[in-house]
Amino acid sequence: MNLADVVRAIRGREAGMVFFVVGQSDDCLLLADGRHRRQEKPKRKKPKHVELLAQSDSAAAQKLADGEKVTNNELWVALAEYRED
Repeated sequence: MNLADVVRAIRGREAGMVFFVVGQSDDCLLLADGRHRRQEKPKRKKPKHVELLAQSDSAAAQKLADGEKVTNNELWVALAEYRED
């Protein structure tokens, strides 16, 4: 999975939650959704514990892919179309 991909957690207490991939560390993905998991403290999750939903074309995803600063609110709003609230 690549930076700025939209994924859904399929294991753990976050199962069913939707996140952006905001980075990678060793063998883990760093995930953030802007509200429950902020960019400042992303969730570490192994790739086998998430499923790829989409490669978002939102402004927040473009900023992440380009290495620009993205606010937590932008992440949360961009993920709204993928959440099943």
